[in-house]
Amino acid sequence: MKKLLIPLILFIVVVLEGVALNLLPSNIVLGDTYIIPHWALAVLLFSVLFYDKENTYYSVLYAAIFGLLIDIVYTSVLGVYMFSYTLVIFLMHSVRGRFHGNFYVTMLLGVFSIALGDLIIHFIYLTAGLTEIAWSGYLLQRMLPTVLLNLIFLIVLYPLLASRFERWQYEQLASHRSF
Repeated sequence: MKKLLIPLILFIVVVLEGVALNLLPSNIVLGDTYIIPHWALAVLLFSVLFYDKENTYYSVLYAAIFGLLIDIVYTSVLGVYMFSYTLVIFLMHSVRGRFHGNFYVTMLLGVFSIALGDLIIHFIYLTAGLTEIAWSGYLLQRMLPTVLLNLIFLIVLYPLLASRFERWQYEQLASHRSF
């Protein structure tokens, strides 16, 4: 049953991403800035940092599944979020052993992950001709507001998810040793 908790949390977060912009003031949403909630990527980051072990890749699998779900529900092009989320989480899985899992490292890796994921998504859309935002406009009007909003989300989630994911990892490890 506990193995279903992370996918359930991710599913709820993907659903909430659709209503996230309705929670912001209208002058921000209707202005020149584009804010993209990457909340599923934030939860996946907690999963890769605090739940996965060196030899498990649950977070990478969840990134592919829920990235595809985001593509199906919210975008017109399949595979963009799936590819970018999976690549970013795989990279975070590769570097996670070099850092301690504390608040500051999580926020630093979170900012890097969200910026990299959004940059990959924008590059794919730009290459496919689906967006025409210049790089300078993209950095100021989309990337910076997106990273700041998602950083706030990471700060709010840290006390809720970090210790839970560590406990679930420990419980999973303990259950595997009992066999």
